[in-house]
Amino acid sequence: MRRLAATRYVTPLREGGSMPAVVEAEDQGLYVLKFRGAGQGAKALVAEAIAGGLARALSLPAPEIVLMDLDPELARTEADPEIQDLIRASAGLNLGMDYLPGAINFDPVAEQPDPELSSRIVWFDAFISNLDRTARNPNMLIWHRRLILIDHGAALYFHHGWNGDTSQADKPFPLIREHVLLRWASRIAEVDADMAQRLQGDTIAEIVAQVPDEWLQGPDDFSTPDAQRAAYVEYLSRRLAQRQGFVDQAINARA
Repeated sequence: MRRLAATRYVTPLREGGSMPAVVEAEDQGLYVLKFRGAGQGAKALVAEAIAGGLARALSLPAPEIVLMDLDPELARTEADPEIQDLIRASAGLNLGMDYLPGAINFDPVAEQPDPELSSRIVWFDAFISNLDRTARNPNMLIWHRRLILIDHGAALYFHHGWNGDTSQADKPFPLIREHVLLRWASRIAEVDADMAQRLQGDTIAEIVAQVPDEWLQGPDDFSTPDAQRAAYVEYLSRRLAQRQGFVDQAINARA
């Protein structure tokens, strides 16, 4: 992931529960900034980073993710006290994703997504235990007529209060029945082998290695950030090896 500094707070995105914002960075590009000091804190950024890396490895459409340094001095130019507090609480390293101008929210009534892409996205969300891709909150955009995946902070929910136990990796994902794309996902069984193959070897470890130390500090029962990264790798690798459970559950939920 590239590392940039935020240079200007542009506008809040109040539809998000953690109130992300559009910011300008030192490369003069616009990014959606996810704040470490909001909502679920650094764990949401870890989920965004890992899920985003997995999405790229799986050739799924998602915005570029960057590491972004936030200077608390940016709070001085904001009139809203809530925004000021959020910026100050998030001083340091945060996460940004490429801002897609002109993108519109995915509408499950108006859109007819491709069955293979839908199947790959359902597989992906079952793998990462993403509970936030429902008809009520699809977390997908249409940009230049392409479906784009956004907002994975609610994925990997097992890691809240986690002590490194990987036994939950074997569990299926019952909430996949609520997935907004499930009705179009008619090829889950057919895409399974290819999706798994793309994550073989060192792919998962290389993705997790990009999570910065600053986001891995906390009350969890890990001796070092490297130990916590190793636990994420073990969990995801075990879940990949035991994927038949969540694959079958997605197929049965659709049926």
